[in-house]
Amino acid sequence: MARSQQSEQERAELLDKIKADFDARLARLAADPAEWVTFIETVAGFGAQYTLNNQFLLLMQAEQREMTPTFFLPFGNKAATSGWKKHKRSVREGEKAFYVWAPVRRRPTEDEAQRWEAEGRKVQRDEFGRPVMQVVGFRLSATFDLSQTEGEPVEVPTVQRARRIKTAGGQAPQLLDGADPTGVFDDVVKLIKDAGYAFDLAAPGSQYLGKANGVTVTGLGVRQVLVRDDVSPAQRTKTSMHELAHIRCDHTNGVRLGESLHRGRKETEAESVAHLCCRALGLDTRVYSDAYVLGWAKGDMDLVKDCAETVLRVAKAILKDLTPAEAIADEDAVNASTVRRRSGTRSGAGRDRSRRRAAGERRIEDPAGDER
Repeated sequence: MARSQQSEQERAELLDKIKADFDARLARLAADPAEWVTFIETVAGFGAQYTLNNQFLLLMQAEQREMTPTFFLPFGNKAATSGWKKHKRSVREGEKAFYVWAPVRRRPTEDEAQRWEAEGRKVQRDEFGRPVMQVVGFRLSATFDLSQTEGEPVEVPTVQRARRIKTAGGQAPQLLDGADPTGVFDDVVKLIKDAGYAFDLAAPGSQYLGKANGVTVTGLGVRQVLVRDDVSPAQRTKTSMHELAHIRCDHTNGVRLGESLHRGRKETEAESVAHLCCRALGLDTRVYSDAYVLGWAKGDMDLVKDCAETVLRVAKAILKDLTPAEAIADEDAVNASTVRRRSGTRSGAGRDRSRRRAAGERRIEDPAGDER
């Protein structure tokens, strides 16, 4: 009993620490535009793989260990079809796990479902009115950085590498000065058209475009994206990505149209998504660093949090759409959704199981199912 109580106390202290660190990081983002730029640069290094909560949580743990993380995966299942085992690598003895929030998925009972609905929480049901499998909460689940593993050589499976392998038949091409190294322009245009917009290159100063590099036009009978026809291929791709970000962030239509979003917020979201995606694909671009970028938030942490979550959600979706289908099999690298995980220090199966039961992988039930 004493051990159980101590474990619960340690767990509560950890959750308090995580919450305090999250609030502190969010406050820095709200107070200093330079912090936002640094945050977007850091997220770009991970390819927008994590939710805001998990991004902050991994950074907190990495800073505590005074290390620069590279790429995370769980230990892997017995069949070696997931995690580091899939890549023929193992976690070194004695390595301490990192933790991320992983969703807990199960089918709630009818009593639970009715109770949650009475509390105003949404419950997913099938056509017969029965509760279906759904996210009912989150728990801390173990993951390990590449630097904590050993075994067969592995190249981090980024979207940039996946696209280069597809384009070059298995070999990464040489980058050309002044060219677009990503090769995504046509695919970005396709995503814009798939969203119901026409796409055209236009001369500077032409109708709608004016002095801008690009513009998304909506109105009676008009849904069009225009990008300057005299810019470099790299700038053309970056501007097109910016306009796609406006569309995906629902700035021009959709559920957010009635929110009267501040123009500064729209530009912050679109430019951050574009920069993040371009960096993940291998194209280095500049983000806005002027003081006005986050001036619209006036230090409101809830607004900045919502903006950051939108940027990560949209960038992740765009990068997934730009990733060759055969490469998406490695999505276990970022979702952290498998419930059977190794946790704790790598020091034997028995101790591993006891640690898993005693500590970080206890379920944190949250019927609201908020994304961590």
